[in-house]
Amino acid sequence: MLLEVRDLHVEFRTRDGVAKAVNGVDYGVDAGETLAVLGESGSGKSVTAQAIMGILDMPPGKITQGEILFQGKDLLKLKEEERRKVRGAEMAMIFQDALSSLNPVLSVGDQLGEMFVVHRGMSKKDARAKAVELMDRVRIPAAKERVKQYPHQFSGGMRQRIMIAMALALEPALIIADEPTTALDVTVQAQVMDLLADLQREYNMGLILITHDLGVVADVADRIAVMYAGRIVESAPVHDIYKAPAHPYTRGLLDSIPRLDQKGQELYAIKGLPPNLMHIPPGCAFHPRCPMAQDVCRTDEPPLYEVSEERGSACHFWRECLHG
Repeated sequence: MLLEVRDLHVEFRTRDGVAKAVNGVDYGVDAGETLAVLGESGSGKSVTAQAIMGILDMPPGKITQGEILFQGKDLLKLKEEERRKVRGAEMAMIFQDALSSLNPVLSVGDQLGEMFVVHRGMSKKDARAKAVELMDRVRIPAAKERVKQYPHQFSGGMRQRIMIAMALALEPALIIADEPTTALDVTVQAQVMDLLADLQREYNMGLILITHDLGVVADVADRIAVMYAGRIVESAPVHDIYKAPAHPYTRGLLDSIPRLDQKGQELYAIKGLPPNLMHIPPGCAFHPRCPMAQDVCRTDEPPLYEVSEERGSACHFWRECLHG
């Protein structure tokens, strides 16, 4: 397996207490595979990704337990210098806000070319030529002219393409895309997702796609891991999730997607709010919002039950949910 996360725990120590952001996450992705990690804001999706990339702010963040195995190496045991060599060259990340992630005072050509200067020792002239090649590859028109422009001169969709080009620069084995379509209109979202899927097939990369929107991943993901309160509550092949979710939270996320056959009806929303990570409820963390909750849910934390060989659900009543 290309990447395997085992029993990862991350917490943040603040003046108000300890926030347990990631609580025993296990997931993996292979070369050429797309894993979609879903959940509301605060579920631990991005913190897990930052821990994998080695860009977690420590302090206040702290990895208290677990392993992150990348191509057989535990990244958590590497020295920072070794970790830096992995970052960018072997794994890369696409951030959700391209405008704030790009340097406003450097041209996009300089920012793309820097990867080749630093990691490959290229001259600035050769690096600029590579930047143009990358911009062509992510379908930015008139790349030779636009390579000299600055981030503010590009639309949101084009800036996101530049971020994708930056991530692809050194042809990494793994890309983590953190909400890559946030703030883009529906048409541009589809274009960006199609581009990512095409490039993944071309390079046979592993792709971790972080999102809160089940509608975005239907056509691109192979597997889905649903997170809630820092845990994986359901993991399954994408088609199984859409056909019959085995966790009430996943069902709630699916029911929240607008549908053409429900015109004029009120859009469904999961009641309540995600838990305060300093005070995660006992038992199943979702029980205060769950329509299926019973006494056992309030006291006993459910393990990830094996629904099938490729599927797990952290719900005591997964059978009822699956057939409900």
